Amino acid sequence: MSGLVRFGISLEKRLLEDFDRLIARKKYSNRSEAIRDLIRDSFVKEEWDKGEEVAGAISIVYDHHKRELMDVIVDIQHEYHDMIVASQHAHLDHHNCLEVVIVKGKSNKIRELSDKLRAVKGVKHGALSITTLGKEF
Repeated sequence: MSGLVRFGISLEKRLLEDFDRLIARKKYSNRSEAIRDLIRDSFVKEEWDKGEEVAGAISIVYDHHKRELMDVIVDIQHEYHDMIVASQHAHLDHHNCLEVVIVKGKSNKIRELSDKLRAVKGVKHGALSITTLGKEF
């Protein structure tokens, strides 16, 4: 690997043991891969905090029997049509549906959309998963 740099770090023994257990649970092949992921995660969070163009996924679970709920969800999505790349609808059971909306745009607008969807009466749970466009990595 060109440009590979090795460096050492000092950690308390307990912290390193906890980190090694985390690495094993997450199936990393070595500490370096785990540390690289932690560093990348920090940069992704920084992109989001700076309001840069990013990507993400908004997931909501709701009862599709709630009156006019689907109309409200679709109306909100249409307000933000320029940021929505795709959406997927899944039937979890007779009453509950999962909607996943893949988004790309300025982080503040994505958060705004996520907050609006999660706040709709009848939405049982919502989550925003953040990621990067990958341009800086």
